[in-house]
Amino acid sequence: MKTAELYDKYMITGMVAGFVPLEVEDATGSILTGTDGKQFLDCFSGISVCNAGHGHPEVVAAAKEQIDKLVHCCTYVYYNPRAGEFAKVLADATPGKLQQSFFGNSGAEAIEGALRLAKQHTGRNEVIALTQSFHGRTYATLSITGNSGRKINGGPYMPGVSFAPAPHFYRCPFNSATEEECGERSAMALRDVIKYHTSNNVAAFIAEPIMGEGGIIVPPPNYFKLVKEILDDLGILFIADEVQSGFGRTGKLFGIEHYDVEPDIMTMAKGIADGFPLSSFTTTPEIASAFKPGDHLSTFGGSPVSCAAAIANMNVMQKENLPQRAEQSGNTIMTAMRKVQEDCALIGDIRGKGLMIGIELIKDADKTPAAAEAKAVRTRCFEKGLLVGVGGALANVVRVQPPLTMTDDEVGKAIDILTQVITEVNAA
Repeated sequence: MKTAELYDKYMITGMVAGFVPLEVEDATGSILTGTDGKQFLDCFSGISVCNAGHGHPEVVAAAKEQIDKLVHCCTYVYYNPRAGEFAKVLADATPGKLQQSFFGNSGAEAIEGALRLAKQHTGRNEVIALTQSFHGRTYATLSITGNSGRKINGGPYMPGVSFAPAPHFYRCPFNSATEEECGERSAMALRDVIKYHTSNNVAAFIAEPIMGEGGIIVPPPNYFKLVKEILDDLGILFIADEVQSGFGRTGKLFGIEHYDVEPDIMTMAKGIADGFPLSSFTTTPEIASAFKPGDHLSTFGGSPVSCAAAIANMNVMQKENLPQRAEQSGNTIMTAMRKVQEDCALIGDIRGKGLMIGIELIKDADKTPAAAEAKAVRTRCFEKGLLVGVGGALANVVRVQPPLTMTDDEVGKAIDILTQVITEVNAA
């Protein structure tokens, strides 16, 4: 029985609009190979996960070595050496005073824990998030996700959640003339949300430094500094959701570093262990001390195998200068695509940082979303051996998020295929 048939008969897949018709046999670096032997240049990285490339030898070797020693012990019952070692690695790598970590298995689990900790520390019970945001598919994380398309039939959702406008310059709700103006007005809108939409009992504000599922939305440079000033004045914690933007993806180790702002809590997953299941929320010792016995736990969180892989992953990041490589490769791709945009009405906007790139497609001068065309681009890219994603709150953004280890030749190939395909779809 073929894999697709097994999926149809034995797996719950009704929530998937349609699979890319690829049965993956193996993967190395930036290349996925199907069971039929066909190879594909992967510019989606398993949804921005394999930042150090598929099957990086050092990460795989560390995991294999750990498997021979210890697979599981429960990190929150017994002392797990790899978890302690990786916690120190994160303390050394994360901004400012962030020092203590709790390990889980997924981004949603990390965010659920971060919310719980923020409420414990502040003694408050409300949360503010952004429109067009995405934070996960569990009850609490869907409650703070600002995209109705992800929330249909799942409510009623968690009370005490309010939403501030996304700082999205290309589709700025305030029709701002400049990025700086958009940043200022979006930050001031947050202050109004706190004042008028809440009961003045806000524990935390959560935001992605670069909004991934929302369509690779890059907040203006001044936005987070203005926001942090507002939050600090009101004693509200800032949770930076680095699940997708972390671990070199944006050209810096963490996306928030582009804004020179120190969060109070940072959540991480995806690229944390190059494909092994692991997540973390990391905070200051003062905030961490709010947890008391019985407040939180994770049976599989901080797996010895995943933590061993994560330590190796961080070593690879530093040794191979992956954040810097991401910045260089990303600039090359965006510069090339902006040249295509000059003669291509289909491309409305090209934005991103590092290798977290969004190409927003539109139908006309009114910026009508070209969702069908974005899907056609993904399909035609696949036919030519290139894997890209499609997303955004309006489903019209082509997402380019390859492994950070891409070679110059692979970057050139991706540019060539994207240029050819988008030009063809534009002409059609």
